[in-house]
Amino acid sequence: MADATELSKEVIQSRIAKRVAQELSDNSLVNLGIGLPTKVANYIPETMTVTLQSENGFVGLTAADPEHDDPSIVNAGGQSVGIIPGGAFFDSATSFGIIRGGHVDATVLGALQVDESGNIANYLIPGKMVPGMGGAMDLLVGAKKVIVAMEHTNKGSFKILKECTLPLTASKVVGMIITEMGVFEIVAEGLAVTEIHPDYTFEEVQKATGVTLINQTN
Repeated sequence: MADATELSKEVIQSRIAKRVAQELSDNSLVNLGIGLPTKVANYIPETMTVTLQSENGFVGLTAADPEHDDPSIVNAGGQSVGIIPGGAFFDSATSFGIIRGGHVDATVLGALQVDESGNIANYLIPGKMVPGMGGAMDLLVGAKKVIVAMEHTNKGSFKILKECTLPLTASKVVGMIITEMGVFEIVAEGLAVTEIHPDYTFEEVQKATGVTLINQTN
């Protein structure tokens, strides 16, 4: 078995993003959250049509072109991006109308904590300065599918729990969690691990998780 403890942050995030891309559907409208989720765009197959939406007001988001960088085009996290031919810009009201109207097929977000009931905490750590909730609350309740893409632990502390201890962004909305260790789905009985990366055993995944897992990998 490979020594997964020595993986770099870049390798971990790329692994997660690549696996998330496999969950996207052809001809879908998808919102990618700031940070790790933005990397998912690098792994969408060329044979698949996925339109990316940014809640600050456009559809057709793509990676920035270094040779034709336009500083006026940024995603919701303020990062420089591009827009594909046929993309469209619009105001914030229209953007959130798309989200709240249920037109986003999937959203991929990071998280501070997720629990077995599908609750998510990703905007506030009491006593610490953080950017705020942004569009996460709307995306979590408005998107048809919610995927959490995150590193499995935070410096050894559990991020996947029986019950979140941080203030919730939304309750019972997460359908899937993808980490460097594997793929997890919220089911009626609790939290199931449906896929484990070859670098790990079920026992190692369970040890790094703050809730008893249902093993559905067989």
